[in-house]
Amino acid sequence: MRPRHDDPFIPDDVTPQDLHPSARNELKTLSKENAEMVARHMAMASTLIDEDPALAHQHALSAARRAGRIAVVRETLAITAYATGDYALALRELRTYRRISGKDDQIALMVDSERGVGRPDRALEVGRAVDRSKLDTAVRVELAIAMSGARLDLGQPERSLHELDIPELNPDRAFEWSPALFAARATVLEELGRNEEAAEWRRRAEIAAEALGATDELQGADEFVLVEEILEEAIGDEEADQQSLSDAPSGEADAGEGASVAVELGSPDQQLPEQSESSEQLESSEQLESPEQQPESPEQPEDESPDQNSDESGDRA
Repeated sequence: MRPRHDDPFIPDDVTPQDLHPSARNELKTLSKENAEMVARHMAMASTLIDEDPALAHQHALSAARRAGRIAVVRETLAITAYATGDYALALRELRTYRRISGKDDQIALMVDSERGVGRPDRALEVGRAVDRSKLDTAVRVELAIAMSGARLDLGQPERSLHELDIPELNPDRAFEWSPALFAARATVLEELGRNEEAAEWRRRAEIAAEALGATDELQGADEFVLVEEILEEAIGDEEADQQSLSDAPSGEADAGEGASVAVELGSPDQQLPEQSESSEQLESSEQLESPEQQPESPEQPEDESPDQNSDESGDRA
């Protein structure tokens, strides 16, 4: 007998159109009435995930009870479970989502969920099992960050740093993933006692986040902004800023007209440290060093959870 679940309240002004069209499109196999209710619960989960993850999770549960065989619904349930700290449920739902969808786009969350249940060794195995060359760039970066965290869990800060030595670690350009990647590197450097380098990467993370935020507002979320060194000057000096603008050639576009955003970073070393081991070499050597690995626990059938006949029962509701 499944535990009692009462559907959380949905305001009247929340409509199915509040859900992203790509997610709404996956609900077309449901009856019209059921699809609309599922979409409204998922829209609420998306809206609440940051401010009230527990309530977002309740909405995700309601959606899953009505449409448990829809990939995006199980993905949403996994994300909300992770946000509430229920890593075991998140892991189960992520496995189900991957089986239904055939996608590895949530692999980093799977690695982090394994860490959450106290299995960093297993987390590394999960991360190594995917072909990174087939992942989208943002997913590949998220996976590198998660793998780095698992290394820290195991007390391997040097190897943790190597996990972050990826082509996307460009100190001069800020992409959507750059703030998190820079911050992760700063955390590992702090663990290594390299505090000066850590502070610089932390500063770069903050500047990248600010630059990306400004670009989103002015340009509608361009793919990236440039993060370059410029002459040392008082950034907060309004008079200097005004003088700089007045002296600029008339042919130069400002950020609002599509120009790249340049941000002062001081004078850090622009070259990344040489990698003593590539990620592939690291994984290969680790397998040689540790032939005994934990056997993977058999996965239980999960496609019928949280409700064995959730789609059908939702349509009948």
